[in-house]
Amino acid sequence: MTQHFNSFYCSFSKKIERHSIIIMRIALAIVYIWFGGLKIIGISPAGDLVEETVFWFKPEIFIPVLGLCEVLIGLGLLIKRLVPLTILLLLLHMIATIFPLFLLTDACFDTFPYRPTLVGQYIIKNLVLVAGALVIAGKHNSNYC
Repeated sequence: MTQHFNSFYCSFSKKIERHSIIIMRIALAIVYIWFGGLKIIGISPAGDLVEETVFWFKPEIFIPVLGLCEVLIGLGLLIKRLVPLTILLLLLHMIATIFPLFLLTDACFDTFPYRPTLVGQYIIKNLVLVAGALVIAGKHNSNYC
């Protein structure tokens, strides 16, 4: 049985390798467009978190602008020639998203630093987005390298 599974897995792995980067780009694009769109129309569950983190900007202006930037990152992931610039913007955005972990520790942790709240988990999951972006960057080197 193990041999059959290994054979199946190797076959699957070789087939999916051809499409894995585009699948990752589409998945990241969906997340960025969806979450950004929610900010644009004013129904993002992260709105309060953004407002508390970037308190020096008017939230009614900043949050929709942030949402627009996120939608543009999502769209940039779908346009192959824009991927290098988009990855850079995505990584800069991800750096900014970790600020609440340090600025709003009570909102992000029940017990700092090892027991995150749902808000903290929402932020920590961005490590997966960063890893996905780095995988894309590592494979997308068309005319640049």
